[in-house]
Amino acid sequence: MGRKADGRRGSSDGNYQSKASHGSEFDKAMKDKKYQKKQDYSGDAETSHIRNQIDPETVKYLSEIANVLESGEVELEERSVVCGNALEESRGKEMELATDHIISHTMQTLLDGCDADHLCSFLRSCAKDFGRIAIDRCGSHVAETALNSLSKHLQDEDFYNLIKDTLTLICQEIVRKPVVVMCNCHGSHVIRSLLCLCKGVPLDSEFHSAKPSTALSRRLNLSSDKELKNETPIVHQGFPDLLKFLVSEMLKCNATDIAALQVDQFSSLVLQTALKLLAGQEQDLLHIIPVIMGCNVENADQSSFIEKTEVQNIRDLVKENAFSHLMEVILEVAPDTLYDEIFMKIFKDLLYDISSHPAANFAVQALISYARSQDQVGAISEELGPKMKDLLKMGRSGVVASLIAASQKLHANEHKCSKELAAAVMAANEAPICIVPRLLLLDNYLFSKDKANWSWTSGCRVHLMGSLILQSLFKYPSEYIQPYITSITSMESSHVLEALKDSAGARVIEAFLASKAPDKQKKKLISKLKGHFGELAMHSSASFTVEKCFNASDVPLREVIVTDLLGVQKELSKTRQGPLLLRNLDVDGFARRPEQWSSRQKSKLTVYKDFLAEFSEPETGSWERKNPPPDVSKKATQQTNMKQMRQEIDTVLASFTNSDSSKKHKKQKKSGKDHGDDNVEQKSSSDKKKRKHHQKDDTSKSSKKKLKS
Repeated sequence: MGRKADGRRGSSDGNYQSKASHGSEFDKAMKDKKYQKKQDYSGDAETSHIRNQIDPETVKYLSEIANVLESGEVELEERSVVCGNALEESRGKEMELATDHIISHTMQTLLDGCDADHLCSFLRSCAKDFGRIAIDRCGSHVAETALNSLSKHLQDEDFYNLIKDTLTLICQEIVRKPVVVMCNCHGSHVIRSLLCLCKGVPLDSEFHSAKPSTALSRRLNLSSDKELKNETPIVHQGFPDLLKFLVSEMLKCNATDIAALQVDQFSSLVLQTALKLLAGQEQDLLHIIPVIMGCNVENADQSSFIEKTEVQNIRDLVKENAFSHLMEVILEVAPDTLYDEIFMKIFKDLLYDISSHPAANFAVQALISYARSQDQVGAISEELGPKMKDLLKMGRSGVVASLIAASQKLHANEHKCSKELAAAVMAANEAPICIVPRLLLLDNYLFSKDKANWSWTSGCRVHLMGSLILQSLFKYPSEYIQPYITSITSMESSHVLEALKDSAGARVIEAFLASKAPDKQKKKLISKLKGHFGELAMHSSASFTVEKCFNASDVPLREVIVTDLLGVQKELSKTRQGPLLLRNLDVDGFARRPEQWSSRQKSKLTVYKDFLAEFSEPETGSWERKNPPPDVSKKATQQTNMKQMRQEIDTVLASFTNSDSSKKHKKQKKSGKDHGDDNVEQKSSSDKKKRKHHQKDDTSKSSKKKLKS
């Protein structure tokens, strides 16, 4: 969040133009406007609605109620009645009680424990003061507790109409002075919760406040299958008409108010939430987004939303910290036609200049990440590809990471982006073995004085963006990343081990093992870790990589990995990640019967190869030109199906092995011989061997039929 915006100057007619010198008059003017608005509202609140002192009887009564509820003496069925009766006593004094720094906690308890009728009665009674309650430090918590309680009661459809009427009164009060509430740090939270409630999603969902790491992983196509599946659920049907009413009425402001909303960090968060909740509703977005950007909607037609006179003002706004965040969401949810217009009129031919700005570069990252077509990614790569070296020097590695990820997602200019990135971190006469180490320790390399003689520096953390860039690169077709494959397999064993102990470095190794690089190169890298797998398994992040190495290895290498783990089995079993790793690699099975374990691993590898030969598509370099960009959701589904198929193969082989061992045990028992006799299998009759052989064939055929189905 610590991004500073460049100052701009504003003319008397309200049209802002970019200046070469970074003055502070524009920032001062905007701050004065927001400050004046808040002062006007607070002055009105103090003169017209002075907070009355709470009478001692009410204070004593609510204190006694709080003590009773906290003591736990009240049963669950009676608790709702007690809370409802206490709320009735607060009628006419809701604002004073909700904004009191002590009694407000009691009010939260009452609103959380009462029934729907008393809850709605309380909110309707204080609807006219809801805006003032929302912007108060204590009152905002009471308001959010009430909204959260409403969300719980919506699980019962009988209260739907009652709650809808109550929310309508609250929304009508909010839109009377929306700018004041939206630009308030406490009011912003309340309005975002209200928007989520109207949509029907949890109030603490990502729409309210998304984690930066989650948003970044989605942009760079690095979200796991679990994250892709865990989309925010709809907990109730919501109030779609009320949501549209609230958003549209909040934006019915004059030009001065819109200008204040654009550059305020708290109102920006409200608008971001509103846009995310309206994602997919193109007609609503086509009306709302131009208003947020300050465009004249009345003069706009369906073919064009941004006039030439408004372009420079939007470019200047993108350099504002709050509007930069807002533009990121606009580019994410904008319909294709509007996205293309923003790209062509605002960003095209100025991508490098905008990327150079400390705040505006985040908008460029969003523009690249949410590109709709190969042509758009191609135009962006033509403009920014040759500038990768300069972008990395300026610390704009996020722009480079976004371009690499978008190129991979839409299969546009992959080969060119790969070459441009390699040229950005090495000289023309240098060998490619230096590429991956320099990207892993990107900051250390960029800030070194003697870059030509730079070498791996022990003790440095792996650069996060360098790691993300490499993870995206290893999703490219193998013929486009040969220098990177050569580089990572040429790293010294100590450097690979050090990188694996860093979570960002471990993800790079995992991405390489999951890439389309030749198996020979993967085994070459895994062999560098012989004798260290036990040490790596003790690290919580590297333990996942150990399992990836195991899955990418042949049987001899798997034996090496499991042998290393046997040496630390006791210590590893006490860690959080150890038991799962030991079970997945069947370390106990290897310790008891190494030969049977090896046979089982060979069977698994054989089935995996047959499966890949049957279902995998051949990799071709011309694919990106001939085929349209793939559906990301379909790709995620295919990856999930692949995992399910691998689990099914393991289950089939495990059951097959168990059935074999049980049959052998019965056979030995019938013959009356000891289990340790080595001659039991040699004395089996030839017809039993044939039947056993037929059973194996039938089992393998049935498993292949399952895979094909």
